[in-house]
Amino acid sequence: MADNKNTANGSGSKGPRCIALVGPFQSGKTTLLEAILARSGAVHRPGTVEAGNTVGDANAEARAHKMSVELSVASADFLGDTYTFLDCPGSVEFVQEMRSALPPVDAAVVVCEADERKVPQLQLVLRELEERRVPRFLFINKIDKADKRVRETLALLQPASRVQLVLRQIPIWKDEIVVGFVDLALERAFIYREHAASEVVDFDNDNTARKKDARFTMLEKLADHDDQLMEQLLEDIEPPRDKVFDDLAKELREGLICPVLIGSATRTNGVLRLLKALRHEVPGIAETVARLGIKPGGNAIGQVMKTVHTPHGGKLSVVRVLAGEIGEGANVLGTNGEAGRVAGVFKQMGGAAEKRGPAKTGETVALGKLDSIPTLDTITTAKQPVPPLAKVAPPAPVLGLAIAPRERKDDVKLGQALHKLVEEDPSLSVVHNTETGEIVLWGQGEMHLRVASERLASRFGIQTMTHTPRVGYRETIRRQITQRGRHKKQSGGHGQFGDVVIDIKPLPRGSGFQFAETVTGGAVPRQYFASVEEGVKSYLKSGPLGFPVVDVSVTLTEGSYHAVDSSDMAFQLAGRLAMVEGMPQCQPVLLEPIHHVEIVCPSEATAKINAILSQRRGQILGFDAREGWDGWDVVKAMLPESEIGDLIVEVRSATAGVGGLSFRFDHLQELTGKQADQVVAARKAAE
Repeated sequence: MADNKNTANGSGSKGPRCIALVGPFQSGKTTLLEAILARSGAVHRPGTVEAGNTVGDANAEARAHKMSVELSVASADFLGDTYTFLDCPGSVEFVQEMRSALPPVDAAVVVCEADERKVPQLQLVLRELEERRVPRFLFINKIDKADKRVRETLALLQPASRVQLVLRQIPIWKDEIVVGFVDLALERAFIYREHAASEVVDFDNDNTARKKDARFTMLEKLADHDDQLMEQLLEDIEPPRDKVFDDLAKELREGLICPVLIGSATRTNGVLRLLKALRHEVPGIAETVARLGIKPGGNAIGQVMKTVHTPHGGKLSVVRVLAGEIGEGANVLGTNGEAGRVAGVFKQMGGAAEKRGPAKTGETVALGKLDSIPTLDTITTAKQPVPPLAKVAPPAPVLGLAIAPRERKDDVKLGQALHKLVEEDPSLSVVHNTETGEIVLWGQGEMHLRVASERLASRFGIQTMTHTPRVGYRETIRRQITQRGRHKKQSGGHGQFGDVVIDIKPLPRGSGFQFAETVTGGAVPRQYFASVEEGVKSYLKSGPLGFPVVDVSVTLTEGSYHAVDSSDMAFQLAGRLAMVEGMPQCQPVLLEPIHHVEIVCPSEATAKINAILSQRRGQILGFDAREGWDGWDVVKAMLPESEIGDLIVEVRSATAGVGGLSFRFDHLQELTGKQADQVVAARKAAE
């Protein structure tokens, strides 16, 4: 590709570009970032994930687990243009990092490989890009290890994309090994040189024929959206090269096609071609602003893509400046009117942040100490806030852990640290369960919560203990009884006296608690009715089986009092005593919460999901095709809360890591027999 004039859509005035690197887990995104930085001269030599010396994945958790767990930011200059690359995690557990970054980027490079098992993961990534209308390239990585012909690979990957995958390059094979490629748009052949620019070579007879056939296929797909090109093909007229490049850029920008490039990130093969494609074909900041519906009016506008709490520098907000200029000391407003003053502007390079001057339109920087402005906010220097440019609701939590500090002195510190973790990652959430006294950290999976726990230790110095959250068991009764409760105490001076008779009876499921009185003749003075009710309610917090009592009616029918010794407290104690003595006689029974569960999964995994649910005492309600998702199903079931705990772990295992889960409380259901005995015994052992 000529670097200066092969397309009318050359880089020219496009301004600084922001490119997201996305794709399935372990497809090579971080390695590709290293190759890009090395090719552009931003680093002297590429690091490796194995050695733990990459620019991306600089945090301790990523290094320890050899996987991306948060967004990494790095910048490079290439042929006079500035690019910021956002290396996004590929695991579904950290998908919010990608989703928060996508709205303001100019384009995405989707890194994938010819692996059928990863097609559902690829579909998740492409669907997010399609819904955000983000222009995208597909980069088939690890081409040096390919065991399929490229057309077979394209047929394998096409079901993951709702738009046509358009092959831009075909490999050159020698002795069943890919040694180079043919650029179909440029009509040139290249032989790879490891960690060096590819060498231009002449076409041999075999590659000439393959090139002609593959190029015509590429042009046919472009012609689906260009009548003039279609006419040229029908009349056997070779279209001008500039026309081909213009169509590639236009149809990429409009989301009509997804061009496909090939290479090997570990050898930096194909990376220079990728950079040139980004330079010439990716839209600039003006097109991105138009896609987001922004109408610049002189004030600066930016989108917060990521929040980081640094150990010594305070809060940093990673921001793409979409219009205007933002410098140190600038006053900005968030989406909801929160005010902030920029304490510094920083260039990020992985884990390093270097102070710099004001950020101009198109640049991606970190802004210091915008403490009141969260991730995904749209900020402006105007006097009035601007509406949010993108709505990215975090995914529903799927796994919870009750968490507590090992040392009581860290109670307050833990609360503050959890707040910061949730601010950095909105797909985490914290729930304070007042009934059990537990703090429950909810997230997107086992690794997601493990990384959060590790950060509490490494970044905030808090050692924690975790356990499965308590299930919200309840208990009720089957039998009605009448019970007297008398509290009498004499210890000098005024004594204490309260005497009540109550009827205890079961209510239909879902009725809750009801209290009434039918006292006649002033046997219990009216002013003590509320005290009796209070005493009854205090007992209901923990019934005979040790759990909160529901669906019970208590009626005060009679009693007696003493003119001097009766009091509110005495009648509270009398009411409670009647419950203590009466409830065990009412045939108490355990109730377990049942949730309505929905699991989304590839259709080939549906049978496995049904089996998993059945093994967990689930009542399967059926399954339907997932609307708008070819090859996916939604399985619905009723499942006990006690069986939901680690369900997502098994679902992900059965679906190559892509299955999703949502659940909501539906009803309470009696639990009897051995299982109920085990629950009650465990509760008593914990007391």
